[in-house]
Amino acid sequence: MPRRRRKPSSAAISTEVIVHRITEAVLEQRLPLGAKLAEEKLCKIFGVSRTKVRQALNRLAQNRLVTLLPRRGAFITRPSPREAQQVFDARRVVEREIVERFAEKATSEHFEKLEAHLAAERRAIEAGNVPLRNRLLGMFHVRIAEFADNEVLTQILTGLVSRSSLVTLLFQSNRSVICSTDEHAAVLDALRKRDAKKAVRLMDEHLIHVERDLARLPTIGVQVDLEAALSLPRTRAKVAA
Repeated sequence: MPRRRRKPSSAAISTEVIVHRITEAVLEQRLPLGAKLAEEKLCKIFGVSRTKVRQALNRLAQNRLVTLLPRRGAFITRPSPREAQQVFDARRVVEREIVERFAEKATSEHFEKLEAHLAAERRAIEAGNVPLRNRLLGMFHVRIAEFADNEVLTQILTGLVSRSSLVTLLFQSNRSVICSTDEHAAVLDALRKRDAKKAVRLMDEHLIHVERDLARLPTIGVQVDLEAALSLPRTRAKVAA
């Protein structure tokens, strides 16, 4: 007789896992802007104590992905257009430095991995896989930061990419994302030629184009099934390494 699977103990689910699962659910459109994150429900979903859930929510609040409101609870942040513009302004400053550093340190292996990532972007777009394409489009920038080999800059950019994804990638049209992946390819081509100045200019232009979608910020509903949104799918498409 097959053994019954035990539910994971509270200790088995770390704060980092909860933070990752909620962040991923937002970027993959399973949790909309403004959705309420009820502590009691999260405790049940993850099988953890209220203390661990609060630690995760505080971490997400530090990254501006969650807003904590006194006596009301935690909500997925719904940024204002002004805040979103400031996020993109910060991204341009940070990514200029990252692109320049990458241009100096990039290896053939780095370029191969980024080419594979671009191919994955295109496959996701062609397949109409919106959650995966959103995650891949943001991760292209993070991968460049990782290869530039500065952990602090990578952490800063990862937070900024997550915040900007909340207000743009969630509702880009398929035509817009095709432009985005083409612009990624142009940046990568300039980097292959070690033309840091051109790569920085192209990255600036790319971020400006993405930011234009802010004018189309929609009003997004906040009713959501938390358990369904945060459950792990049986299979997940592989992201290019």
